[in-house]
Amino acid sequence: VQLQASGGGLVQAGGSLRLSCAASGNTFSDYVMGWYRQAPGKERELVASISSGGPRGTTAYADSVKGRSTISRDLAKTTVHLQMNSLKPEDTAVYYCNLRRAWESPDLGLWGQGTLVTVSS
Repeated sequence: VQLQASGGGLVQAGGSLRLSCAASGNTFSDYVMGWYRQAPGKERELVASISSGGPRGTTAYADSVKGRSTISRDLAKTTVHLQMNSLKPEDTAVYYCNLRRAWESPDLGLWGQGTLVTVSS
């Protein structure tokens, strides 16, 4: 399985970006896909995640992005999108896609290449 992330870039504060992560190959039957971010000098943190179960999956968000971001997946459950609105300079970070089995910790899952999001004030 490989993960291909896309959608980062430079945006002004208050703007929007949509990150996508496409999984290719044989994915797991019960998994969670998520977006994490790491800002300079800070630890990697969860932004949002979505599970493979159910028609829409179970989602989770960091408090810092709740209400401003929406994670979703396509019908084939192989691509996950993160729509981020009302972006703030503190959202600036390298964003990483993660795919893991539902019972695994993210560190044991697969990571995509990072995509840089820069929010200018």
